[in-house]
Amino acid sequence: MQTRALGTQGLTVSAEGLGCMGMSAFYGAFDDTESTATLNRALDLGVTFLDTADVYGPYTNERLLAGVLAARRDEVVLATKFGNEVDEQGTRTGRVNGRPEYIRQAVDGSLQRLGIDTIDLYYQHRVDPQTPIEETFGALGELVVAGKVRYLGISEAAPETIRRAHATSPLSAVQTEYSLFTRDVEDDGVLATVRELGIGFVPYSPLGRGFLSGRIRSIDDFEEGDFRRSSPRFQGENFAKNLAVLDQVIAIAEAKGVTPSQLALAWVLAQGADVVPIPGTRRIANLEENVAAVDIELTPEELAAIEQAAPAGVAAGERYAPQGMQTLNH
Repeated sequence: MQTRALGTQGLTVSAEGLGCMGMSAFYGAFDDTESTATLNRALDLGVTFLDTADVYGPYTNERLLAGVLAARRDEVVLATKFGNEVDEQGTRTGRVNGRPEYIRQAVDGSLQRLGIDTIDLYYQHRVDPQTPIEETFGALGELVVAGKVRYLGISEAAPETIRRAHATSPLSAVQTEYSLFTRDVEDDGVLATVRELGIGFVPYSPLGRGFLSGRIRSIDDFEEGDFRRSSPRFQGENFAKNLAVLDQVIAIAEAKGVTPSQLALAWVLAQGADVVPIPGTRRIANLEENVAAVDIELTPEELAAIEQAAPAGVAAGERYAPQGMQTLNH
């Protein structure tokens, strides 16, 4: 597995990571035994950059990873997140909390659940508009000095917020949704800002929440309890428009002799050496398919064909329901 640097603080990770959220939340039924096997297979393949958050479950995803970390901690670069507030009973409150006292509780909780002494990369999961970012990242900088955290990141933040956070305590990574179907960061200044500041970029949902695999053709392909059933992109006319674009992407993949997932991941990887996608899956077969994308080279002609089929802004529908959209880009 190739490696890539995230930021200029010294963080190096596998060129492709593994998003672990769906192993414990949001995407329907899951099986801890299957997920544990997939995690171990990822490490065997050199996919050592694992991404979780306290709110996944809540808490259960971090505990799932603890079982793997107990035996293989030295192989893993572990990223987790705080900020989507969880109360003392382990229930999501619906608020975002970036206050220093909350951060100190959150990091200690994550360390305990993960069974580790230090978190490699700690993200603010969403920006708290009620707390100055300087207060949040001042507290996070103290955690680095204390040895509880090695590197810092932020997720779904606006360019000016990224600048202010980075000026307070240096960022190694900015995480935002990015794929052939979600290219907002190319237009809203986020990608330009992280590159100007020398911060790494970590796309989550690089397969468009599984849509770019080509295996989702109907709303009924989602299990009960899968939050994608309520996503505007998978509703009615939006879904039909998006399927029409997807079919063009599938045709390009077939012409190259790769799967649609591999083409979509190869495209993300081709956007720069500072880009490290974290596709999520619970299944070993999908993991192995995704890992193979790291070795796929796209020609200028292929990149041009992809650009023509799926230009920025092509997706129909917002990427979250209205409540979720309100937490983005602060």
